[in-house]
Amino acid sequence: MFHVKHFNNKALFVINKSKDNIYLSVKDHSVSGEEFQLIYNKELEMLETYPHPSEDKLGDYYESENYISHTDGKRNLFEKVYHVVKSMALKRKLKLINSFHSEEKKLLDVGCGTGDFLKIALDHNWSVSGIEPNENARLIANQKTNNSVFNIEHLSKLEAHSFDVITLWHVLEHLPKLEEHISVFESLLKPNGRLIIAVPNFKSYDAKHYKNFWAAYDVPRHLWHFSQMSISKLVQQKSMSVVKTVPMIFDGYYVSLLSEKYKNGFMNPIKSFLVGFKSNMKAKRSGEYSSLIYVIKKD
Repeated sequence: MFHVKHFNNKALFVINKSKDNIYLSVKDHSVSGEEFQLIYNKELEMLETYPHPSEDKLGDYYESENYISHTDGKRNLFEKVYHVVKSMALKRKLKLINSFHSEEKKLLDVGCGTGDFLKIALDHNWSVSGIEPNENARLIANQKTNNSVFNIEHLSKLEAHSFDVITLWHVLEHLPKLEEHISVFESLLKPNGRLIIAVPNFKSYDAKHYKNFWAAYDVPRHLWHFSQMSISKLVQQKSMSVVKTVPMIFDGYYVSLLSEKYKNGFMNPIKSFLVGFKSNMKAKRSGEYSSLIYVIKKD
């Protein structure tokens, strides 16, 4: 069996369910317990989750109290630590977008969750808009942003070439219509705007160490699994280019902590810290951090 998708009239994904193309078989550890295959695309150096859940069923895989980006929960030590790290990351994200000089400072955050990044940007004189498909998360986000967050259908109503910065913090891997959405983001950017994409990196040491237990595979919510090459090739197809990459240091520790839970049944802070530390040290030479932020501009 094979599955073909097209990109500018060229075959982009050719999925052949043979042993040669299956990179890993990975279990959904969060919700369903189902098993999915990761299919390797050699041309793009990219993985695709197979099979894709149908779009009307995809939302079911997010129905979990443990899906932390859709809540502001601080029920236990892990969630409290998550929010401390999140607060530090928000300041770094704000510093990054503030480095792009623009008069209007118009920001679109796609997949904004409960709106914390939009809130800190709003507090620092950015004009903000957000897209969030989850109704509960959107409700929380709107309470923080003066009702500036909308469902994903609102993307088609936004004015072309109107945003200085568009951000997707660990969102691109969730989007079923990958090609279509990259085109939309390119069309919404001003000529000198920046598209900021943060995604996990399956070429990192922690991914190789944990293999099918690596938490950042997060199937089937993560439909795509990127390398640096795949991001560059995907945006080049839309007349954009990566101008900078920024490591997300904390992700190596956070992902390792969850991966330990999936692998051994409990979080092992010491072991996960050591794996995360080793991953970051190796990445200083290779550039292959657990997650990377890509700064992208129009050519």
